[in-house]
Amino acid sequence: MDSSSETSPAAPLRTIPGSYGIPFLQPIKDRLEYFYGKGGRDEYFHSRLQKYQSTVFRANMPPGPFISSNPKVIVLLDAKSFPVLFDVSKVEKKDLFTGTYMPSTKLTGGYRVLSYLDPSEPRHAQLKNLLFFMLKSSSDRVIPQFETTYTELFQGLETELAKNGKAKFNDVGEQAAFRFLGRAYFNSNPEETKLGTSAPTLISSWVLFNLGPILDLGLPWFLEELLLHTFRLPAFLIKSSYNKLYNYFESVATPIIEQAETLGVPKDEALHNILFAVCFNTFGGVKILFPNTLKWIGLAGESLHTQLAEEIRGAIKSYGDGKVTMEAIEQMPLTKSVVYESLRIDPPVPPQYGKAKSNFTIESHDATFEVKKGEMLFGYQPFATRDPKVFDRPEEFVPDRFVGDGEALLKYVMWSNGPETESPTLENKQCAGKNFVVLITRLFVIELFRRYDSFEVDIGESALGAAVTLTSLKRAST
Repeated sequence: MDSSSETSPAAPLRTIPGSYGIPFLQPIKDRLEYFYGKGGRDEYFHSRLQKYQSTVFRANMPPGPFISSNPKVIVLLDAKSFPVLFDVSKVEKKDLFTGTYMPSTKLTGGYRVLSYLDPSEPRHAQLKNLLFFMLKSSSDRVIPQFETTYTELFQGLETELAKNGKAKFNDVGEQAAFRFLGRAYFNSNPEETKLGTSAPTLISSWVLFNLGPILDLGLPWFLEELLLHTFRLPAFLIKSSYNKLYNYFESVATPIIEQAETLGVPKDEALHNILFAVCFNTFGGVKILFPNTLKWIGLAGESLHTQLAEEIRGAIKSYGDGKVTMEAIEQMPLTKSVVYESLRIDPPVPPQYGKAKSNFTIESHDATFEVKKGEMLFGYQPFATRDPKVFDRPEEFVPDRFVGDGEALLKYVMWSNGPETESPTLENKQCAGKNFVVLITRLFVIELFRRYDSFEVDIGESALGAAVTLTSLKRAST
């Protein structure tokens, strides 16, 4: 199903519904509803969609007072209007990575790192080129180091399951993820350095200082409001933890640093950007994406597991001579579709922002709206990627959704700050590691079903993504 209506006549012009209410008071009221109202943030948007009978409307976005001076946004909740957020000819991306506020640069060594730069800024191309180099230089290590690392992970989970009857995935999964990233990017196991096994904890603490204003940690509301949503956490409190991460990258990233200097990026600035790209962008994404993928595949049940195991093992045997190779991976259409479906139904980074560079119009499926220069646009991605006018059964996990003719729908999978059918360039804001993330998530599914015929899970909630507990692992019978 694809009702994009790209060639249909323009929809009728409509004034953008909604209002921002009384300054200061309404943004606080809206923040309380967003974090603590019945139904959570999804209901915050759904209730307004129903009230205004529009997928485009005006609203306030947290954090509001006193962290954000201007919480006013135009909300986009459908697959047709959402892509304007990727059009850098229409929207500016400067300092909008986290939305209506920007964390202190004291959290990133005093630099505005790549995620906060607009493509029009000269440093953007230099830093994105650096990340492209880092990705390319690691390409030969990705598959073998992933196999090594995740074999270690699954062996540990089996031991835990045999001992306790269950095995929590998230914490050990995060240890494995960072261990793999160190091995793949830098040919270094971080656990064999001064960092030891502390990286996930250090990163989580640092991310809290960056994203605290827009996180719900499940604490009593009055504590969260005081500690996270009203005032910024002082950056100096996390400095020693951050320095430990910085020192690790300084000790292992020499080839990347040397390349940075040839691109005109000083060593110190390069290191802070490498740290952010690995710890915040990549590790932070995997921390959410792998448990979510495990959740959806686990809940789908044994029939899907059998299909995946047969496809994966057959492709490895026929196209990889018993090994995981890129040729073999490309012969696994269901595996690829499952990864895309996980990214569609649970995008790891739900919000996207852009500030209008000029006056222009945007279209939803039903209407056209005028946007004024300087207005902030906000897209909540789970609504756009579950758009019922684009996807059949949008709220369901459909494993083979993107197999065969279904690949045409990939332009509506937008987790990477751009459509899945497009590629990151120096001129856009699409994630430099887009293809890397898709590849390693496919490898995660591959390693899972090379080893197991089926598995069962219990699902809980965490501040970021799903909390997954494995309750059974059925070893491969063939």
